[in-house]
Amino acid sequence: MAQVTADERSVLEEPAPPATAPPQKVSGRSWPRTVLLAIGALLFLFPFYYMLMASLQLKPDTSVRGAFPTSGFTLDNYRSINGRVNLVQSLVNSGIFTGAVILCTVVLGLLAGYALARLHFRGRGTLFAAMLLVQVIPFQLLMIPLYVMIVRSYGLADSYLGMIAPFAINATAVFIFRQFFMQLPDDLFSAARIDGAGELRILWSIALPLVRPAVLTAVLLTFIGPWNEFLWPFLITKDADLQPLAVSLANYISSVAGRAANPYGAILAGACVLAAPAVALFVVFQKHFTASDIGSGVKG
Repeated sequence: MAQVTADERSVLEEPAPPATAPPQKVSGRSWPRTVLLAIGALLFLFPFYYMLMASLQLKPDTSVRGAFPTSGFTLDNYRSINGRVNLVQSLVNSGIFTGAVILCTVVLGLLAGYALARLHFRGRGTLFAAMLLVQVIPFQLLMIPLYVMIVRSYGLADSYLGMIAPFAINATAVFIFRQFFMQLPDDLFSAARIDGAGELRILWSIALPLVRPAVLTAVLLTFIGPWNEFLWPFLITKDADLQPLAVSLANYISSVAGRAANPYGAILAGACVLAAPAVALFVVFQKHFTASDIGSGVKG
């Protein structure tokens, strides 16, 4: 039998170099799609850019050149709004109104969505179908009976509760939570029930951490509605100290902006003030729109 020398043994025992993946070729079809998406993004952002630039101009310029000003920037349009409208109080009112609606929507939506997805009771499908049918009824059709009920029956005119009550439950949020809960593995709930956990404990400790993307989606979708809502707060509140920002700006535009030095810039300045919180919220939380790893809680 042949003898293996030390040098040969060291060569044989030397680890092989790691295999490298072949270089990936960039598809020639990707750049047209990138260019198309970039053009679409620019077209989408241009109205916001134009709104901001026009709100900072000293003199109104509605031409295309107004989107590319070279001088004449000023904050007089914003000072004009702040002098006529209490922006801080209006922002606080909008924050209270929107925050309360979001809180009620998330809490009630989680409970209703979990019940429709994970609790078995008679008429569950019928109840879910009826909830979806409510969505086809325009809010304007329900506004008069809601106004009579809240103002005359409950005496909630000129109050935060009167503004919040019609928006406390959102069928869209219930639908989102139900669909996410239905995607969770049944073994998670079965194991928790065997261990003696109640339904609220299962919802809080097991289901809720796995549906965080749904919670964030519901928050962002719900935020747009009450933050931009004008008609219902306008009807239910006559006290200017309770009116949210959308109503205050609408009153300013209809009564004062026409007499301003730059009515066009004043109107767009109000639009910037109203849109800024919504844009900031979406920019901050857009990276959290990811699907949860719902299978990580089950092993074996």
